[in-house]
Amino acid sequence: MNAPTESAGRLSRARAATAAAGLDALLVTPGPDLAYLTGYDAIALERLTCLLVPAVGDPSIVVPLLEAPAAAASPIGDLGLAIHPWAETDDPYALVAALVAGAGAVALDDHMWAAKVLSLRAAMPGVEQHPAGPVIRELRMRKTAGEVAALRAAGAAIDAVHARVHEWLVPGRSEREVGADIAEAILAAGHRRVDFVIVASGPNGASPHHEVSQRVIEPGDPVVVDIGGTMGSGYCSDSTRVYSAGQPHAAFLAAYQVLQAAQEAACQWARPGVSCASVDAAAREVIEAAGYGELFVHRTGHGIGLETHEDPYIVTGNDLLLEPGMAFSVEPGIYLAGQFGARIEDIVVCTDTGAERLNHRPRELVVLEG
Repeated sequence: MNAPTESAGRLSRARAATAAAGLDALLVTPGPDLAYLTGYDAIALERLTCLLVPAVGDPSIVVPLLEAPAAAASPIGDLGLAIHPWAETDDPYALVAALVAGAGAVALDDHMWAAKVLSLRAAMPGVEQHPAGPVIRELRMRKTAGEVAALRAAGAAIDAVHARVHEWLVPGRSEREVGADIAEAILAAGHRRVDFVIVASGPNGASPHHEVSQRVIEPGDPVVVDIGGTMGSGYCSDSTRVYSAGQPHAAFLAAYQVLQAAQEAACQWARPGVSCASVDAAAREVIEAAGYGELFVHRTGHGIGLETHEDPYIVTGNDLLLEPGMAFSVEPGIYLAGQFGARIEDIVVCTDTGAERLNHRPRELVVLEG
């Protein structure tokens, strides 16, 4: 949860960024942007809750009357923001329109439900609507020391789960059974929520976002385990390791050695002043040189923070230069349809001189015997 002074600073920077973008107001509904700006983790409902950050003037929030006590008891109350409650028979969109009267252009948060976007458009027919992503991402993309500490704690928590995978991943058990044990361990390790569990054995590993199935793990199967959750701080974990239920075949081992070298190359290249695209290239060039280029079918990484996937994206064509505080995954993969897949993923944070890995489990193939 944000300290009031931290949220006040974020709101002030959001107001300045809104003005700099030539917009009159920023409108934010429940989701990660609202939590980032205010510390208020409001429930997303059909009833409208909307933070208003004008380019000039003080921010305020519109909430359903029945949510007003919760809003006042949240960090919103500590910030001293004006709370505008609306009753069941009121029109909350007209209320928002009145509070930003005279606006010519507003930015709407990227997670706003389409029904709310359209209702705001109907309530403010002469006002231009713009996505708020370009405004808010510039604030969220550079993590503070406190945010990095939260991500470091999330990394340690998910590492603790990977350290126990050998307890559950054995031949004769299904992916679903192993995944259920992992999900319990994610919560036991300190996460408040399980966000995803991928246990992709044998040929299922060739599907990067396979989850779990009834497939029974067989001796010699390589198994991709990609797991993550959200901590009490609101910050996310995400880490992938590859295990083998006994000795794997030679073709897989050859591909895995290339993959490990590619992931290491990208982590070593990441530093302030290099582009996101160049970090992707550092991994991709190793894989392409070994003849596996067509089997690396996704970007090398994504940003992480209050969301598992956020800016910056480590992908070809993204010329954004890394800066200290930017946190992102480095996760190249090799996928051979019908046979196997492999991916190694660490979360890293750009420092003043390079990049700090936040995951520390072994990156070598983990062969589980017996």
